Amino acid sequence: MATPKIGLFIGMHPNRQILEEKFQRINKFGLHSCQLMSWSVAERTQESADFVLELCDKYDVSLSNVWAGWTPSPMLNPGHGKYEDIFETWGIIPMAFRSRRYDELVQASHWAKKIGVTDIATHCGFIPPNPNDPTYTSFITLLKFLLVTIKANGQSFNFETGQETPMTLLRTIEDAGGENLGVNLDTANLILYGNGNPVDALDVFGKYVRGTHCKDGLFPTSGRKLGKEVPLGEGKANIPEVVRKLHELKYQGAFTIEREIPKGEQLDNDIRKAVDLLENEIAKYNWDFEE
Repeated sequence: MATPKIGLFIGMHPNRQILEEKFQRINKFGLHSCQLMSWSVAERTQESADFVLELCDKYDVSLSNVWAGWTPSPMLNPGHGKYEDIFETWGIIPMAFRSRRYDELVQASHWAKKIGVTDIATHCGFIPPNPNDPTYTSFITLLKFLLVTIKANGQSFNFETGQETPMTLLRTIEDAGGENLGVNLDTANLILYGNGNPVDALDVFGKYVRGTHCKDGLFPTSGRKLGKEVPLGEGKANIPEVVRKLHELKYQGAFTIEREIPKGEQLDNDIRKAVDLLENEIAKYNWDFEE
């Protein structure tokens, strides 16, 4: 394969001008790849799909992944709220949201097919580490049904890392048994949640990695708060070693930069630093793998 692309993680937006500005930003950093995040069912229309394809063609951007979120609940906030709350509100693990969010993931898969995307990713939530937990066993059953639909659309379903240990994630993949299951490796989330680090995690589930969020962070210093996100290269992620091990695993996806701070000069500076770091590390290796 050719040298892996570096991209940005960007979100859908109902305003066409704002969405186009996001594609312009990708080119601003000399990039031509992105993961597209979509939280709202309402924005996943044929019209929006057509416009996304138009923007991809106009700015020479390829879509590596659709990161599929869900409509916020009127009862509970499923976003980045209090640490204690997200165990009950995040992803498709919580029973209170499971059915509706399953339907929304299926809908996201159908929409992603319209824009030619073959990888769907999301946070499933805090997957129970106990394989005998009824919440876990019922989730595996649900996941098997989801994989049938996604396979019919020619897609892989990728777990966003962080909220479970690498061992739990590996067992989940094995128990679900789908050939179209993968991992979207967020290089910071395992650290931020205190569940491990991306370098060692690659020894556990590395062969399943199909996408990345190149992000960095520090381990938690409190039992009730996540760790702190920092610019790529300034935390515990060890990006040079992550790139080396992904090359060793013959990784064929993109390196997608994610930085969760407000738009502004600091964000631009951090993205530029991340691009430079990734370009330097990727250039150390020959990515033309023999079949």
